[in-house]
Amino acid sequence: MLLLNETDIRQLLSMGDLIEAMESALAEFSAGRTQQPLRTVLEVGPSHAFFGVMPAFMPAAGALGTKLVTVFGSNAAIGLPSHLATILLMDDTTGELLSVMDGRYITEARTAAVSAVSTRLLAREDAGVVAILGSGVQARSHLRALSHVRALREVRVWSPSEANRRAFAEEMHREIAVPVEASTSVQAAVDGAEIIALTTAAREPVLKNEWVADGTHLAAVGACRPDQREMDTALVRDARVFVDSRLGALAEAGDIVIPINEKAIDASHIAAELGDVFGGRAVGRRSDSEITIFKSLGVAVEDLAAAHLALERASERGLGRGFVL
Repeated sequence: MLLLNETDIRQLLSMGDLIEAMESALAEFSAGRTQQPLRTVLEVGPSHAFFGVMPAFMPAAGALGTKLVTVFGSNAAIGLPSHLATILLMDDTTGELLSVMDGRYITEARTAAVSAVSTRLLAREDAGVVAILGSGVQARSHLRALSHVRALREVRVWSPSEANRRAFAEEMHREIAVPVEASTSVQAAVDGAEIIALTTAAREPVLKNEWVADGTHLAAVGACRPDQREMDTALVRDARVFVDSRLGALAEAGDIVIPINEKAIDASHIAAELGDVFGGRAVGRRSDSEITIFKSLGVAVEDLAAAHLALERASERGLGRGFVL
């Protein structure tokens, strides 16, 4: 068996690799050629942290495994990431454990890679002005991923902490060589933006419908429970909405579940899964003025595809450490 830590995973998986792998994985998923139940989630403690179990099987790749993921918002106070994860891969013919690998970076990077896939498929071709809401791990990863699929001209970032958004602007300007401005409000950040990435820890909407310009594409990844959302009901109601998993979105995405409960939309408001657009079974953007939303929850086949690719490359390159249970 092979043990792969985060340093190994970073060496093995580039963002460009992950964008391509996520397109294929989502197409397989939406075509019904994978097996993946709705993830099991346990709430932990008074802070409503959660522990999730996300198994999947991709027969075409011979990939079988599961991700164990925790989200503890209080971790920042003790210097730990809020999202931590471990991925287990098994032999699909015997069930034998093949690898244990760090899943924190895979979760970070594949989430941004899927948002980049949504941007490639749904954003206007000339979209290059980006607003990032949030200034943490996902904000950074999303900006890196978006730079792979669109020629960025300008970036604005907003988060509740002035110090954090200024640090983000300085760091990411040096990294991507594009002007990055720290905005004093959400409205200022999204004014005239053509792509918006929502990567906040918000439980209530931070983005209002009237602030979003026609033709904008939004990738919303921050709210992952049915009682949390980042967008107001009017924005979701008036936009064309795409998801990674229809089943998952209707069970867990507060940005969709809450407007349904308010009778503003119903389940049919979800235009398609992203994999159906990539697979040619659904139409993406229909006009330059249409507002499109990709509501991301993260699905197990994304983690499995990334982990399977990492294991293949580790075996080829001799990375990782062998161990016996």
